[in-house]
Amino acid sequence: MNDDTPGRADVPVGSGSAEEGRLGRRPSQDGSWDGSREWYSRGYLLHRDELRLIQSVTFRLVDSLPQKKLKLLSHELAHIEGDRVEIERRKRIEEWLDAGMGCCALAHPEVARFVQNTFLHFHGERYHLHAWCIMPNHVHILIEPMFELAAIVQGWKSFTARWILRQNQRLGLQIPESNQFWMREYWDRYIRDANHYQKVVEYIHQN
Repeated sequence: MNDDTPGRADVPVGSGSAEEGRLGRRPSQDGSWDGSREWYSRGYLLHRDELRLIQSVTFRLVDSLPQKKLKLLSHELAHIEGDRVEIERRKRIEEWLDAGMGCCALAHPEVARFVQNTFLHFHGERYHLHAWCIMPNHVHILIEPMFELAAIVQGWKSFTARWILRQNQRLGLQIPESNQFWMREYWDRYIRDANHYQKVVEYIHQN
């Protein structure tokens, strides 16, 4: 893929959908991945990677949430037990992300278009995109992977980060002095059923 890879002209920059409602379609298997990697962790977040599993994925810019706020959040949630901890944590983080903290480089139309074209480049080949939304400091994607999800996300991050960091001065993005653009981790949640699928699609399109 080069820097001016064309995207689909009929998809608006910032959000879109492809093959909506096709829950559980079976992608072709070419032997590149047998779907055997299921639950695993790359840090403090637990991920699930499984063939044909539609997933809602969110990842954010490295400066989108101050460490001071994250430490405060951990302290506030210390008294909560069980699954509610992650639910409350995600809810609070989503609220902060929507407040538009950090450089918000994805708000620049040229940057948003490049990121979207990157997502679309291997649509139908390595994965199927069902819906997506590019926000100023984070992205939401509903994806059905045909390859390992972690490798797909890492590829997106690596390719887009290199290009965006090179455009920092030209576009006046005010990205902090760092070689890192995206936060290392990403958040994912597998789609349980058709009702869950529809709710996620609606949530993404409402952003």
